[in-house]
Amino acid sequence: MDILQPPGTHLAQLNVARALDDLESPRLADFLGALDRVNALAERSPGFVWRLKSDVGNATDIKVSDDARFIVNMSVWETAEHLEQFVWNTVHARVYEKKANWFEAMKTPHLVMWFVAAGHEPTVEEAMARLAHLTAHGGSAHAFGWESLANVKLWKDKRCA
Repeated sequence: MDILQPPGTHLAQLNVARALDDLESPRLADFLGALDRVNALAERSPGFVWRLKSDVGNATDIKVSDDARFIVNMSVWETAEHLEQFVWNTVHARVYEKKANWFEAMKTPHLVMWFVAAGHEPTVEEAMARLAHLTAHGGSAHAFGWESLANVKLWKDKRCA
């Protein structure tokens, strides 16, 4: 399925993970140490529009479940190409390569994307509903992954699952 971006929209993305240990543990120190640098780079990247963050500057303390180790990351980009360049051609890619050191392998999708009206900041509830839709029904214009976008290719080499 090749999903094209409708005029007047931006691309929203939600990424979820479950940490292998408590976020304050030494095991997660390298991840948390890189988080501010990666988030700052995202905000300076071409096509960046918005990201979910609390008063601490990231989203690690935004709870979407009773599981304290379950964390979310959500952002909005002008286009999928902009997000692709940030994810695969910056320091983010080197951090992503180490994810198995910090996070459990997911048996269900951990990434969902969808288009939002320009200026819309999605809620966590909205994003989690999109992820649930993708998990239950597979890719569609309502909720999709990299494989549904014809105009991005880097994920194929990197094998973002």
